[in-house]
Amino acid sequence: MSTSPVSTGSATPVAKPVPPKTDTDQAVPRQGSRWQSYTTPVLVVLLAVAVLVTITRNWNAWEGGKVEQVTDDACVRGDLTPLSTKVSGIVRSVDVADYQQVHKGDLLIELQDDDYQAQVDQAKAAVEAARDGIGENLRQRQLQDVRIDKALAGIDQAKAQIAAAEAGKEAVQAELTRARSERKRQEGLYGTHSTTEQNLEAAVAAEGNLSAQFTSRDADLNQARTMLRSSELAAEGERRSKSVLESEETQLQADLRAKQASLTSVQVNLGYTKIYAPGDGTVGERQVRPGQLVSPGTQVISFVALTKWVQANFRETQLTNVKVGDPAELRIDEYPGQLIRGKVVEIAPASGSQFALLPPDNATGNFTKVVQRVPVKIALDDSTFATKLRPGISVIATVRTRR
Repeated sequence: MSTSPVSTGSATPVAKPVPPKTDTDQAVPRQGSRWQSYTTPVLVVLLAVAVLVTITRNWNAWEGGKVEQVTDDACVRGDLTPLSTKVSGIVRSVDVADYQQVHKGDLLIELQDDDYQAQVDQAKAAVEAARDGIGENLRQRQLQDVRIDKALAGIDQAKAQIAAAEAGKEAVQAELTRARSERKRQEGLYGTHSTTEQNLEAAVAAEGNLSAQFTSRDADLNQARTMLRSSELAAEGERRSKSVLESEETQLQADLRAKQASLTSVQVNLGYTKIYAPGDGTVGERQVRPGQLVSPGTQVISFVALTKWVQANFRETQLTNVKVGDPAELRIDEYPGQLIRGKVVEIAPASGSQFALLPPDNATGNFTKVVQRVPVKIALDDSTFATKLRPGISVIATVRTRR
């Protein structure tokens, strides 16, 4: 009996399932519905992006174009002056209490002034001594004027003596010439025995007498000339002495001015021993007590003036239409529910960051854009109410722009 040629180890083939046939008319609508499911989210996202871009690009213009600009970054400001000492000393008295109202010129702090008063007295004595020196110099110059006048009188007298001596000498010389002629004539007559010996002796005696007088008149002339020279030298010496005194007077005047300046300086230092209120206002807490030693620059008390204003720090995007003179409405936390009116009086020339101790430097490479704040000064219409405010209290400021 013949066997089948099929091997016993071979597996029986399994028939594969045939996928069902898909209808093409039904596949197309299913693909279209899938795209429709993505369209709505995409449109919503695009619309949101458009709204975001629109707001981002136009936010500053919208914000700056508002008629009313509001900020709560505002506070009351006032002139707060720390009063300090200019000179060193021991506190004698503190004449005010903490937070006391004061008026201009009220004495606040007084230092012991004994040392400075002694310096003032010493400087006054120096000024008086300098003035006495100028007075003595004036008297010396007046004395020199008298001496100069005396020397000039001596010159005039010497000139008169010279003139008299010259006239006397000329008269004696004429008489001497005549006596010599008479002697020669008598000698000639005596040689011819025409005159007596007595007449000849008389002529010789007359000539000798006139010669002696001529010599005396010549000596008087020389003496008068010597006196003139001496008087001229004396006058010149007195003039030079007066010039020296005049130059000393200039130096004494300069010394007096220096002494007066020194007196003014010590008087100013004496005035610094008393600290007065610079105006009407209120003082802060006392920082010194009687008996305390203070040095120059020690802060003794703070002074707050009566004048107050509001400083509102608006964002730079809010200042598009804000101008000086715009009306403002203020709401102060200390007076809830009360509307206070004012107006813009000043706008800072730079942002607040530029006035900081360490202004930012955007050139360092780590720049991050931050909306800057610009201080705006607002004055209150009611100045009497402004004096009651305290610097530092919070304010909500609204500025109405004149658009």
